[in-house]
Amino acid sequence: MSKVIIVTDSNSGITPDEAKILGVEVMPMPFYINEQMYYENIDLTQEQFYERLTAGGDIKTSMPLVGDVTDKWDELLKEYDEIVYIPMSSGLSSSCETAYMLSQDYDGKVQVVNNQRISVTMRQSVIDAKNLADAGKNAAEIKQILEDAKFDSSIYIMVDTLTYLKKGGRITPAAAALGTLLKLKPVLQIQGEKLDAFAKARTVKQAKSIMIDAMKSDFEKRFNNPDGSQMNLEMAYTHDLAAAEAFKEEVQAAFPNNEIVLNPLSLSVSCHIGPGALAIACSKKIDIK
Repeated sequence: MSKVIIVTDSNSGITPDEAKILGVEVMPMPFYINEQMYYENIDLTQEQFYERLTAGGDIKTSMPLVGDVTDKWDELLKEYDEIVYIPMSSGLSSSCETAYMLSQDYDGKVQVVNNQRISVTMRQSVIDAKNLADAGKNAAEIKQILEDAKFDSSIYIMVDTLTYLKKGGRITPAAAALGTLLKLKPVLQIQGEKLDAFAKARTVKQAKSIMIDAMKSDFEKRFNNPDGSQMNLEMAYTHDLAAAEAFKEEVQAAFPNNEIVLNPLSLSVSCHIGPGALAIACSKKIDIK
């Protein structure tokens, strides 16, 4: 049986300590803050990041450095036969495409998964991949299973401020000004490659209701599983844990049969949407055989 290691990046939200517990490897995402480079969860904590973000620091995201990726692969292949590498969605970053090109020099020993996941749904893919490896699947089989299920997930996210979407060029300055004037709380969605607009709420309370109703609809209509028995249910947030835990209670009441995993959003996503965001996400359970 092939000895397989699962590798991801910190966009999954998996910290170095959690990676050790799960038995996987995590590539830290680099950031440039006022032209200085930091690595997520290595020399840049969530708290430090938000301090710099709210202070107006010039923050830029970057994909993992090519040398860091290949050095990690080379190191792991001394101990393992194959690698399954799960980067963030190709629709949100070019890091997936770059990793795929690099993998072509590894004679099939590195399988790059492009299953359109980010944050908590990406984390679940890593756990699924590890369980599949433990069940005896090889790297190519794991890649195929994950990519076959790539559209079996949903994310709805409420943005508390339009400032950072405007700064990143994801909405026009005019739209941001109007939204700020009207105090709108946009709800965005990811159901595949891209981050798209979903709804506009006037209040946080209304945005929460929109997200819960949308998730109920997905359970019933997209996934044909109204009771949620075949679904993983996840939540994410930026910076405000107390607000996230309060929302979790509401979500749990709406989905009493589901265990909810709550994690902070990775910093690569957070820098584009800012603090105060709340998200609810799901992914269809994968049959581990």
